[in-house]
Amino acid sequence: MEELKVLIEEEKIQQRVKEIAEQITKDYEGKELTLICILKGSTFFTVDLAKRINNKLKIEFIQVSSYHEGTISSGNIEMKLDLKESIQGKDVMVVEDIIDTGRTLSYLMEHLKTKNPRSLKLCTLLDKPERRLYEVKVDYVGFQIPDKFVIGYGLDVNEQYRNLPYVAYIGE
Repeated sequence: MEELKVLIEEEKIQQRVKEIAEQITKDYEGKELTLICILKGSTFFTVDLAKRINNKLKIEFIQVSSYHEGTISSGNIEMKLDLKESIQGKDVMVVEDIIDTGRTLSYLMEHLKTKNPRSLKLCTLLDKPERRLYEVKVDYVGFQIPDKFVIGYGLDVNEQYRNLPYVAYIGE
């Protein structure tokens, strides 16, 4: 395995998560918010974010995949786990680890709109806008990053490195 290079330190991630949570708390004051955690990658981000949001909160889980092992999207989106609870009439926020081409998120947001939430927003820790092929409106962004394959803080390569407390890439 090649050397890992830290892209975003743990302290910077935690500071940015706190800032995003404060903004979400303000934006949803007096409302109950349902966070939809996209398994498995956004688990770490969702948990840290949820701990810092000072509103009524529910967490639901969904799992979609377009990678099927490897570092390049297959282009085929598979719904592995759909929501268990109804989101009809609810304020909903999808929490994602990274938005790359936007293919998976575009598909997922359209899928969730069919469930008639009152509002539907998107929060991502990492955004790679230069890779975008599908238009996706992102409401809250942690960090814009360069076009590198990143791991850590929930992001993996073949299920490895999710547990790193920072975001890294494999050295060049």
